[in-house]
Amino acid sequence: MEIEKIKKEIKPFLKETIDTIVFVVVMVTIIRFFIGEIRWIPSGSMRPTLIEGDRIFVERFSRFYSTPKRGDIMVFYPPFVELDESAGGIFRRLTGFFCKDIAYIKRVVGMPGDKLEIKRNSRGRYFVYINNKPLEEDYILSDFDSIPCDDKMYCGPFIIPQGQYFMMGDNRGNSQDSRFWGFLPEDRFVGKAVFLFWPLTRMKVL
Repeated sequence: MEIEKIKKEIKPFLKETIDTIVFVVVMVTIIRFFIGEIRWIPSGSMRPTLIEGDRIFVERFSRFYSTPKRGDIMVFYPPFVELDESAGGIFRRLTGFFCKDIAYIKRVVGMPGDKLEIKRNSRGRYFVYINNKPLEEDYILSDFDSIPCDDKMYCGPFIIPQGQYFMMGDNRGNSQDSRFWGFLPEDRFVGKAVFLFWPLTRMKVL
C-alpha cells in the first residue's frame, strides 16, 4: 500500500517535470529559429570591432525577408565544415544543446555579382577593390597587416557567383576567411550580429 501511495505521489511530479522540459526545449527552439541567439567571440579575427570574450546577440528573423548586405557582420558555418544532417544534428543546431558544428563570424565584403580583387598599392597597403573601385573600410584593424595574396589564395580578380558571398575578418592579418577557403553559399548563414551586450563597457549596436 505504501508503494502504491508513493507511485501516486511521484506520477504527477514526473509528468509536470517532463512537461516543463518539453516546453523549455520547444520555446528555445522557436526563439533560436525565428528570433535570435546569444554567441560569444572566441578569437581576435574581428578586432577591433569584436574582441575575445565579447557576448553578442545574433538575430535570425531578417533572413525571412532579406539577404545579407555589404558590411553586415554575420555568423555562419564555413563551407569546409561538414554539418551533421542527422535528426540529432539538426536538433542540436536548432536548440544549441551540445551543438559541436563550428561557426565563424566575419564581415560581408563581396556580394553576388561583384567583381572583387585584393591588391597592394605603391605604399604597401592592401585594399579590396569592388567593381574596380577601392572599398572604404574604416573598421579594419590595419590595412598594413593584411596577408599578401598568392596563387593559393582567393584574391581575384573574379566575379562572385550568384548566391555566394566573400567574407573577411576586420583583423585582416589574423583571420581565416574567404581568402583561404573561397566563397560562402547563402544557405550557410546562421544570422546577423546586431548587438554587443557584454562586457557592459563595450556595449554597442553593431
